Amino acid sequence: MNKDINQEFIKTLGKIEILSLDTDGVLTDGGLYYTEEGRELRKFNVKDGMGIKMIRDLGIKVFILTASETTSIIARGKKLGVDGVFIGCHDKLSQLKQLSEQLDISFDRIGHVGDDINDLPVLDVVGCPMTVADAVSDVIASADFVTKRKGGDAAVREICDLIVASRS
Repeated sequence: MNKDINQEFIKTLGKIEILSLDTDGVLTDGGLYYTEEGRELRKFNVKDGMGIKMIRDLGIKVFILTASETTSIIARGKKLGVDGVFIGCHDKLSQLKQLSEQLDISFDRIGHVGDDINDLPVLDVVGCPMTVADAVSDVIASADFVTKRKGGDAAVREICDLIVASRS
């Protein structure tokens, strides 16, 4: 299911100053790989990384908010040059409120990409709630935009490309 891109959405997208991203199911396909030693591994999409770089070059702040506590997410965030990575973040709304206050950026200028029910509190208050094609149905219903791509398959790049287009 893909919600249509309309001028109102593009206008809203063009005003965002923060993009917050979930990890599992958004930046990854949600699959987890385990080594023989029991270490958790995730596969990230390089195209998402380029998209994140492009919007950061426009001055948009990017944060990763994830309930996962795997430190590889910190390493990926560092490689992408994001503005912050919050692992073990079970209350994403409180974390985003704190960032909003610190940066003096109102919620109507924040976009969030989530895929599961723990993202709903954030999606319900941000100005630009977005999700991926394979998100759970409650999240799809709450989003203003649903990507054509699934999580981990350059869905974030799809959103970043729209942000860049909204600024031109």
